[in-house]
Amino acid sequence: MRVIVFGCGRFGAKVAEVLDRRGHDVTVIAPDNEAFLRLPSAFHGKVAVGHGIDVESLRSNGVEGADAFIALSDGDNTNVVASQVAKHILHVPVVISQIKDPIRQDTYQTLGIQTICPTRLGADRIHEVIAGAHSR
Repeated sequence: MRVIVFGCGRFGAKVAEVLDRRGHDVTVIAPDNEAFLRLPSAFHGKVAVGHGIDVESLRSNGVEGADAFIALSDGDNTNVVASQVAKHILHVPVVISQIKDPIRQDTYQTLGIQTICPTRLGADRIHEVIAGAHSR
């Protein structure tokens, strides 16, 4: 599967590493070269300097024709705009957007953008750990 990851912070780098290790054709797009230092030396994917809300930058980095686009920058608004560009302009079939704010996540899902909210996932996991410790 051809996957484009926009954003190469800690989370984006880890997602790219996992997808690459599992055999996917991964391209990571970030606004500056320094971000790519977070990728492991064993990373076999491609890296490209660009921005996720610039249609021409996305086109030149192969987003058209990709199987999936994952927006993992630090900004919720940037991720949602990049995801809408990938989905509605470049017609990527699977688009996922990281949204850290749970209230925004609900709003953006109504726009048809598949979202992942680390804030909710973390809170749910903490509850599971506490509930599991309490039941022992």
